Amino acid sequence: MTLDPVHVDGIAKLAGQVRETVETSDQEAAAEEVWDSFLDPLWQDGTKILEPLDEQRRRKVPIEDIALADPPFPTQHGLDSGSINPTTFKNGLVLDVAQAAMGSVPSDVELHRGRTIIMAVHSNDATLGFDGEWQGGDRGYAKRRVLDVPQVDRYEQRVVHALALYLAESQHALTNADMVEDLFILDGPIYPTGVLRWADRDTELADLLAEDDRPKTVVNNYVDLVERFVERDVPMVGFIKNSSTKALTRALRRKTNAPWVNDTAFFRRILERRDNEGERQTDCLTATNWFRSRGGTDGIMAADGDALGIERSLDPEAYEVTFFVLYDPRSDLVFRVEAPYAFTKDPECRAKLTRQILHDVAREQGPPLAIGKADELAKIDRQGSEELTRRIERTFETDREREYNDIRWGAVEESF
Repeated sequence: MTLDPVHVDGIAKLAGQVRETVETSDQEAAAEEVWDSFLDPLWQDGTKILEPLDEQRRRKVPIEDIALADPPFPTQHGLDSGSINPTTFKNGLVLDVAQAAMGSVPSDVELHRGRTIIMAVHSNDATLGFDGEWQGGDRGYAKRRVLDVPQVDRYEQRVVHALALYLAESQHALTNADMVEDLFILDGPIYPTGVLRWADRDTELADLLAEDDRPKTVVNNYVDLVERFVERDVPMVGFIKNSSTKALTRALRRKTNAPWVNDTAFFRRILERRDNEGERQTDCLTATNWFRSRGGTDGIMAADGDALGIERSLDPEAYEVTFFVLYDPRSDLVFRVEAPYAFTKDPECRAKLTRQILHDVAREQGPPLAIGKADELAKIDRQGSEELTRRIERTFETDREREYNDIRWGAVEESF
């Protein structure tokens, strides 16, 4: 403890002062007003950026009942990717290593063994080129390659991380798409928002996204994935555990008082149930209806969006992002579930997807089991990341760049 008790007490008093101010804003009433008056549809600059696919409503389902119900999809396949996180070395290289894996319910050991591994490398030396061909490994269960990422003056770590993670994920999904029989669940959004956000973050990143083929190739993989599953008539969804989207709340601030920091905070407010004593009720999962979204990065894949110039073989509406929001009161967590409009335009498919996700969350008290398995397979823990980084240091015959905070917080061990 670096603060004396007297200072802790003083800070707590300041927090009480802030709480009193927040309570006077009546956020619950503001949320109800928005829900009742602004979302059917929500307009921004003459465009419907949000509209219900069916009747706008909130629903609740007893957790025990939905957990014990038979799932609509007999089998499910989930996919996730993990990385060592971007690392800068003294030889001027910045790199990240990502691996993707697929999990299935019921389990498939052969499928679980497969990996797609990407090493994304950035250098400011324009004479260097790192791109390599796909290589095999682990008796054919693994594919790996080096990706030479575009040169940038800033954001090197952001670029190598996003391209490594999303290329590994999308390539592994395409490689194994035909293994999926009933339902495919991505751990995260259905499009690579970490790349698509470049359009709004900085001019250099926006130009890179618009002009360079490498990030476009990554986005194109996700377009291909939608087309593959539509062709096979196998639904796909994205399960987002930590949504940070602000498209809804930003649009609302132009129309009314919107005190929420992001869309998740708004949806938590309207889905949370409390009794007369103010205690949170934990017996039911609650969820919204499905919405069609064209706000923020979702607008890039809207019917009237340019999709970065990527050729689309289906009706442009088929690629639009649709979603519903689910709240689990046991953990006080909000999840966003996405699917392409190609699937959710059918009311029966929409209802089956909703029931499946509600069933999975009720049983697992968190994300569906299929992506829980994929997460365990794909993640690279701290020990593994450190060991891999040390191996790369020895291969490069140089060290990673260290900062004082690495030693202060124990991120790396100092050696002499």
